[in-house]
Amino acid sequence: MKNKKNILTLAFGLFAYLLTGAASMAQTTMEEFMAKWENGKEFTLEVVDKMPDNLLDYRPEAEAMSFKEQVTHISSSIVGISKGFLLGAEPGFASDAKPQTKEELKAFVTACFDYGKSTFSKLTEAQLNEQIDSFAGRVTRRQMVGLVDDHATHHRGAAISYIRANGITPPAFRGL
Repeated sequence: MKNKKNILTLAFGLFAYLLTGAASMAQTTMEEFMAKWENGKEFTLEVVDKMPDNLLDYRPEAEAMSFKEQVTHISSSIVGISKGFLLGAEPGFASDAKPQTKEELKAFVTACFDYGKSTFSKLTEAQLNEQIDSFAGRVTRRQMVGLVDDHATHHRGAAISYIRANGITPPAFRGL
């Protein structure tokens, strides 16, 4: 009976160890995230490049954001969330800019993604794990970094649908 109890305890301990190890390996490191972030920036710039200049103000319906507004929103939100919740410094540029041309839009995307990257990379493990109050509820700063990325992906997807709606083939998906 004692032997059976020891085997069960050992089996449970091994299961817990494997489960914990698998969970920790499933997490993305900041180094991996930063590579993904840079890829997201390049993909966003490719999306902007695909939309013709004369369609930057295209919107699928009156209430929707235009293509240009979608991309500007992606970019300015990176700065706003980073500054407001991720200990970001002053960006050194107008985060409320309203780019009008494709070149201005691409420069704004680049500046905002680079600002986000700089802000994220300065966060320590302790700061990433710190719980904060946000518009998304009580979350860790690490979760907020993920939210910034998810938000950019969401609006980039909307911008891609605008490209498709105009009969243009969007850039190919860029994975990791």
